[in-house]
Amino acid sequence: MAVSVDTVYKTVLYILNKEQRGYVTPSEFNSIADQVQKEIFNSYFPDGNQQNRKNQNNTENDTEFFNMYKDISYKLYPFEREITFTYNSTNDGFIQTAPPTIYKIGEVVSTYTGQPEIESITQLVDKVDFNKISKSKLTAPTERYPIYYTTNATIAPSTVQQLLLKISPTPDTVVVNCLTNPTTPNWAFTVGGLGQYIYDPNASINFELDISEQTNIIVNVLKYFGIIINNPTVIQVAEQEAQKVKINEKS
Repeated sequence: MAVSVDTVYKTVLYILNKEQRGYVTPSEFNSIADQVQKEIFNSYFPDGNQQNRKNQNNTENDTEFFNMYKDISYKLYPFEREITFTYNSTNDGFIQTAPPTIYKIGEVVSTYTGQPEIESITQLVDKVDFNKISKSKLTAPTERYPIYYTTNATIAPSTVQQLLLKISPTPDTVVVNCLTNPTTPNWAFTVGGLGQYIYDPNASINFELDISEQTNIIVNVLKYFGIIINNPTVIQVAEQEAQKVKINEKS
C-alpha cells in the first residue's frame, strides 16, 4: 500500500501551523517530497547489506514478521519489474524502449528460439572480458552460457543516452529483471475563488514507498521544511525524530 501524498502534506502543514512555524507552498512540498522519497529508497541498499551480514552471522531475528532483511526486501517489491529489451541493429545491442526508468539491473534472461527453445541466465562481464571470452575458442559463449556487458548509446531520434546490453551470442528475445526508480510524488491542486489551494486527487501522484514509511517521510519532509523557513528548531526536532526511527529499524 502506497503513502498518500495528501496525508503527508496536510500532516506536515498541521504541525507547522500548530507551532506557528510558517507555511510551505505545494511546489516547495513537491520538490522536497521527491528528494525525501529518493533518500529513503536509496537507503534500502546499504541497510539491506547490513541486515544481510547480520543474517549470515546468525544474529538476525528470523521469526516470520520480525526479519529486517525480509522487511527491506518487501519494501522493494513494488519497484521490481520484468522489462523486455528489444534489439537495435544500429548499435548491435538490446535497449529498453519504454518507461519506467531503471535503477538497477538484476537477472538477464536470453531466449533462443529453435528446437529446442533455450532460456539462459546471462552472465555479466566487463567489456574487456567480453572481448577476450568471445574471441577464445575454448571459452566462447554459447546459447546455454551467454554473456553480456552494459554500455550507453544514443538511439535516434532521441538525443538522450540509453542503456544498451551487448549480448553474445545474440538472442531472439531478452527479458531483464530490474529495480525501477520511484515515480515522482506530486500534490496536484486547483486554485479556488479565494486563491486557496484545493487538492486534486485525480492529478496527484502518491509516494510509491510502503505505508510503513509514512512516519519516516513526514519527519524527513519536516526537516527540509525547517531549512526552507529558516527555523533551526524544526530542523533539530525532525533530525532527532529521524534518528530515533533509524535506530529503531536497525536495532
